[in-house]
Amino acid sequence: MILGGAAVVTSLDPVRVVRADVHVVDGRIAASGGGARRDCSGCLVVPGNVCAHTHLYSALARGMPYALAPPTNFTQILQRIWWRLDRALDEDSIRASALVGGMEALLSGTTTLVDHHASPNAIDGSLDIVEEALRSLGVRSVLCYETSDRDGLERALAGVGENRRFLDRVRREQLPLARGMVGAHASFTLSDETLAACCEAAGVYGVGLHIHAAEDGADERDAVARCGHRVVDRLQRAGALDERTLLAHGVHLDDEEVGLVHAAGASLAHNARSNMNNSIGRARLAALGERVSLGTDGIGSDMFEESRTAFFRLREDDGGTGGDWPLQRLAQSAHLAGRAFGEPLLGTLAEGAPADLVVLDYAAPTPVHDGSFAGHWVFGLSSRHVRDVMVAGEWVVSDRQLTNADQQQLAADAIGHAERLWRRLDEIGPHEFEPMGSKGGI
Repeated sequence: MILGGAAVVTSLDPVRVVRADVHVVDGRIAASGGGARRDCSGCLVVPGNVCAHTHLYSALARGMPYALAPPTNFTQILQRIWWRLDRALDEDSIRASALVGGMEALLSGTTTLVDHHASPNAIDGSLDIVEEALRSLGVRSVLCYETSDRDGLERALAGVGENRRFLDRVRREQLPLARGMVGAHASFTLSDETLAACCEAAGVYGVGLHIHAAEDGADERDAVARCGHRVVDRLQRAGALDERTLLAHGVHLDDEEVGLVHAAGASLAHNARSNMNNSIGRARLAALGERVSLGTDGIGSDMFEESRTAFFRLREDDGGTGGDWPLQRLAQSAHLAGRAFGEPLLGTLAEGAPADLVVLDYAAPTPVHDGSFAGHWVFGLSSRHVRDVMVAGEWVVSDRQLTNADQQQLAADAIGHAERLWRRLDEIGPHEFEPMGSKGGI
């Protein structure tokens, strides 16, 4: 296949813009090759975006009714909203959520999702449901189950077992578009024994732990009350912190914890819109440095919007932040996914890279080149420009329509699943789990 006539962004960090045909052979970017020609005149071709932390199970929560007392802190947000929703999930709503989330990801130019799944009353096989739904659409994914003690020891053990079972399947079947990690909710809902079991599983399968870390001060207070150490120190002492670890949020990390993250070479997924929505504070992005990637924490999968919001939020604090910052963070998200797949060129359009790309129908009003592309990303480009999307050399969006599913029918079907999910939610009260040390400061 040949994509002709476009300006091609072969790399986001550093930015490289060339004007050349893009050749795709056997699912990879090639130096040359024949085949069908796709006219991309006047377009931009860019690497597919990666969302480094999301919760697809929240896809059916949009507009969800809420009749309880309004939450006044982060713990209550979990108790009264998300820990009720995840207990209401069944196999059908898990599948519908994954299909809706995958559809919206592709249509917004996101080709890889790093998902953190939870469904305490439907654990066994849940990752297969998510993987199969995403594969049917052509989405690349890195999946895990969110292990937690908040619903009791039996479900905690089942969560570890689901991670191990799925990782066995990935290894056995060599799934082309899916990889796994070991998922854990957060330090404050993990006993020492459960955390140790997660670490053991990650070591056995040679994968990283994907865990919320210091998203809110309650996580830090719990860690100190539980073991006398802050969150990252606890993870480090448990053997949970290394270069494969993915920490989500990290808003309340102190200097010592930041140092431990750096020393381990761990990655951190920044979720600006979620942090703002939950009013939990601002991550110390300058201190955290280069291993910061970008996620949405379940607020869709539009990485144009997420990266732009994160950039403007950071600029509000540090006016010296350059326009290349969001591109660097997206490149880090791709590196994270590339490590999971053993594909170091994922997120680029260099020769030999997986052909995960997006064609943007963008009538640029000013020149597009290495020095100007960041300005176009921040101030001009958005998901509305997504025309075509390719994953592993296959078109999954063509002329703004999914190629593997009827997106209008998929959305219509999801409404029925959402209505049933919301009815089940009405029967579930606030979760009773409380972190240790839930009162007071730290």
